[in-house]
Amino acid sequence: MLEIIDFHVHLPVEGLDHQFTEYYRRYAEKHGPVKLKLLREWSDSYDRQWREAWGFPEPEPDPPLKEAASRWYEEARQNKLARVVFVSGGGNRALAETIAPYKDIFCGFAHHSPEQLAAAAELERAIREDNLKGYKIFAPLVERPLADPSFDPLWETAARYRLPVLIHFGILGGGGGIASGVNISPLSLAPVAQAYPTVPFVIPHFGCGYLRDLLQLCWACANVYVDTSGNNEWTRWYPYPLSLEALFQRFYETIGPRRIIFGSDSSWFPRGFARRYLADQLRACQQLQMPATDIELIFGGNARRLLEAVKDG
Repeated sequence: MLEIIDFHVHLPVEGLDHQFTEYYRRYAEKHGPVKLKLLREWSDSYDRQWREAWGFPEPEPDPPLKEAASRWYEEARQNKLARVVFVSGGGNRALAETIAPYKDIFCGFAHHSPEQLAAAAELERAIREDNLKGYKIFAPLVERPLADPSFDPLWETAARYRLPVLIHFGILGGGGGIASGVNISPLSLAPVAQAYPTVPFVIPHFGCGYLRDLLQLCWACANVYVDTSGNNEWTRWYPYPLSLEALFQRFYETIGPRRIIFGSDSSWFPRGFARRYLADQLRACQQLQMPATDIELIFGGNARRLLEAVKDG
């Protein structure tokens, strides 16, 4: 039976992630709350269209963290997921405490802003005390270049523990969201990935609109992986037709099966685990006639290898 590890899940948290809260606070401070309200309305409209197109139910209010974890545990069991990696969930300590009762299936990533005070120290604390197994960053929300020397302690900590570092590049927040920034392109990571070649950097959503840039980054840096998560709706705004099969084929031919990692980007209820994404991705790989051994790597083996390589705190 195929081992499925979902490398990209968000534990539902009431309200916005704190990094998004800070971004919108800065926007409202500069442009005013009325304009912010309009932007949020744009985003909500796109979100409704997307849910209807996929046949997904309207999200219910996010439950308390402990309830969310319990419901996600049932989702994992019902969908026969070997592991679920939560890349966000209300802060490092809150996530760690919430998923601790389910350590047979769950693990979590630190997800604090790299720009916060003592970010490297917090990453080390999250590894040593919270037993978190990676680090998630939203690059478009980071105002300094990722190659800025001030971030070196973070990368050094990741290298010391061989942490997988998952970094979202490209458009962020769905339609009507964030489409620019100093770190919008995966190529902004190139100096960092080359300076820290033992750190596995994982770029989700096939680069989320920056396909060419991500392929160039993967060509230059063998420590860069791609995660397949989400609906990859960004392909609708691409300048030429692009299917899920084409995305898999491009990366499969360029970087091989050992650097492609399945993720769903699941989060909210009542949808829970987005099994539709798994089915579509499996079908794409099978239509490309990938060997079973390569499919096993993409949907479980690669994630397990990266997680098992993390050094204990």
